[in-house]
Amino acid sequence: MSHSIAVVTGAGAGIGRAAVRALGRAGFDVALLGRNEERLQAAAAALEQAGARAFCVSVDVSDAEAVEAAADQVETKLGPIALWVNCAGATVTGPVAELDAAEIRRATEVTYLGTVHGTMAALRRMRRRGKGVIVNLDLGPRLQGLPMQAAESGARGAVRGFCESLRTEILHDGDRIRVALVHLPGLNTPRYNWTRNLTGKRLRPVAPVYEPEVAGEAICRAAFYDCDEVWIGLGGQVTRALNAFFPRVIRRRRARLGYYAQMEKADADADAPSDLEASVTGAFAAHGPFDQETRKATALTPVFLCAPLPRFAKWILGVAGGLGMAGLVVRYRWGKRER
Repeated sequence: MSHSIAVVTGAGAGIGRAAVRALGRAGFDVALLGRNEERLQAAAAALEQAGARAFCVSVDVSDAEAVEAAADQVETKLGPIALWVNCAGATVTGPVAELDAAEIRRATEVTYLGTVHGTMAALRRMRRRGKGVIVNLDLGPRLQGLPMQAAESGARGAVRGFCESLRTEILHDGDRIRVALVHLPGLNTPRYNWTRNLTGKRLRPVAPVYEPEVAGEAICRAAFYDCDEVWIGLGGQVTRALNAFFPRVIRRRRARLGYYAQMEKADADADAPSDLEASVTGAFAAHGPFDQETRKATALTPVFLCAPLPRFAKWILGVAGGLGMAGLVVRYRWGKRER
């Protein structure tokens, strides 16, 4: 039986590694793209043991020509690409005043342009057949606009705008190609071991922290369900609604708590590696060092699909949400006055 073909960038570790496993279980044959050949081969071996075909291509997604060549290799080796998932990313964490322009440029090249290059390579091939799915990653509401994350917030915001514009073009052209965004919460991935770190403290994901398998499940749902957006976690939905009605309140909260939420008390190692320019060596997989505090992936994991709604339904939900948020604020302020 022939399987559909999926491509996953950043497939050697973290979210990409979890996505590879999830898509393999869902019946896809998977092409794994990334910079670290050793980790790609380890992920491919596990996939083949589970009965799926796997094909590895070592590539830096910031190189558009290399991504295009990799897509050609995938279709020659495995077959027509039905799903393309852009998981590759790199960033630098620290106050904007301490960032170097070259660091921001490199983070943008990998996270934003890497996503663009993968999307364009997929789009060229899917348009020949008039169908396909492209899945890109965005920060969830709780992670958007955090202090010390200007490089990643800027790159992911660019991805968001790119996808919105691309969707209108696809709709105009009448292709049955869908571009989905998965909005991520804090995840227990190895990235905190190798992100370029200017804070002086060890980095950690912002709570609540989820297993990377939750992101893999969300990517699978984005692939199979007719939806444009997938959101993980109820807390992110609440933050999203609050930010729409009370942006200054959320901004002040981020300014007050955002620094401590991202840093541990322990000092960062002076010789800590960075993957900004080149891949870090080591047998990293999907999980990072925060297994003891993660929310496990279960059938009850809150993954919300945002399919298009009728206009009247959006109006009703908007009014109900606004009234609910207003009630919470009034209750909060009244309680403060009573105290």
